[in-house]
Amino acid sequence: MRDLVRQRRIDPRADPEAVRRAAEDVVEEHERASLTGAVRGLDRVDEEVARLVADVAGLGPLQPLLDDETVEEIWINAPDRVFVARHGRHELTSVILTAETVRELVERMLSTTGRRLDVSQPFVDANLPGGHRLHVVLDGIAKGFTAVNIRKFVARAHDLDDLVALGTLDEPAAEFLRASVVAGLNIVVSGATQAGKTTLLNCLAGAIPGRERVVSVEEVYELQLTHPDWVQLQCRPAGLEGNGEIDLRTLVKESLRMRPSRILVGEVRAAECLDLLLALNAGLPGMASIHANSARQALVKLGTLPLLAGENIGSAFVVPTVASTVDLVVHTALDRDGRRAVREIVAVTGRVESGHVESESVFVRQSGQLCRGVGRPVRQDAFERAGIDLDAVLGGGPWER
Repeated sequence: MRDLVRQRRIDPRADPEAVRRAAEDVVEEHERASLTGAVRGLDRVDEEVARLVADVAGLGPLQPLLDDETVEEIWINAPDRVFVARHGRHELTSVILTAETVRELVERMLSTTGRRLDVSQPFVDANLPGGHRLHVVLDGIAKGFTAVNIRKFVARAHDLDDLVALGTLDEPAAEFLRASVVAGLNIVVSGATQAGKTTLLNCLAGAIPGRERVVSVEEVYELQLTHPDWVQLQCRPAGLEGNGEIDLRTLVKESLRMRPSRILVGEVRAAECLDLLLALNAGLPGMASIHANSARQALVKLGTLPLLAGENIGSAFVVPTVASTVDLVVHTALDRDGRRAVREIVAVTGRVESGHVESESVFVRQSGQLCRGVGRPVRQDAFERAGIDLDAVLGGGPWER
């Protein structure tokens, strides 16, 4: 098969259909030879063609897992321990690899990304074709093996209506969030790992009016918008000489020079939180995601991460800035049965009490439904400028999109 690919000068990454035709030709030739008794015939011809295509143009034994739409994430704890996540639950697969196969697969995956993995750079984050996110930890840092994670981009939801259909959101909460995005409120999505933060952020961004210009910044490309005026930026690791690194702080600052109407930060983890707050405080609407156990814990973290930017940054400045810039926090979580759902939507009141940002629940999940709370956004003027009746939205009444 590999000889035929070289003879035909096929680029497996650029022309997978040509690889499939070559595989079919190889299998057909094998079957003709089996009629003479020279070789044994194949029991499952189609499966053999698929295996050859996966070995040459795909990721070999992992390709069926990537093609399986029910699989959300794949990780290799050891060559003989390959796990997947389905519907939020972990499963040990029957896939058995070798250490050499794992090394070959990692090299193949990184060959299209421009990222490197070696002793001086033992971690790597990269994007695979199809939007899947790759994370690798080299042997020596991971004890006894190279740890590999492939987080698949499973596009089950593209907008807020899809989240309602999936049960992640209820219709009244979805209408409120849609109106809040149109009005230009600053929204933070919080949750744990695999709770659906990126999907929720993606769906919220889908409600941004098409006349606005969107600039997103991420460590690795994950957002998948259909917005007509959208620029996507990603970080860059340092080169072999140890320079050339582009971090999120730099990208947030550069995005402000690109005439954005909205800024999206894929995930706030460290000092870039300060640059995001400064951008929002300057009147630029934005959205971001953050790891947190609850919406209120997210507000605490937003008031803590900017302190990493330098010793001259203090809570006396950061906490009031969070209170005056963040409008809503939407918290999503993963149930024990693997179901993702928005747990609460809180509105920031703009007040600070005893060093903590005050907030009120706009919607909170009770008995499986998002019920109306006592809170409401402070910036009602933003809704009025957008032509939205906030009372009608919160009361379940219609408003013109």
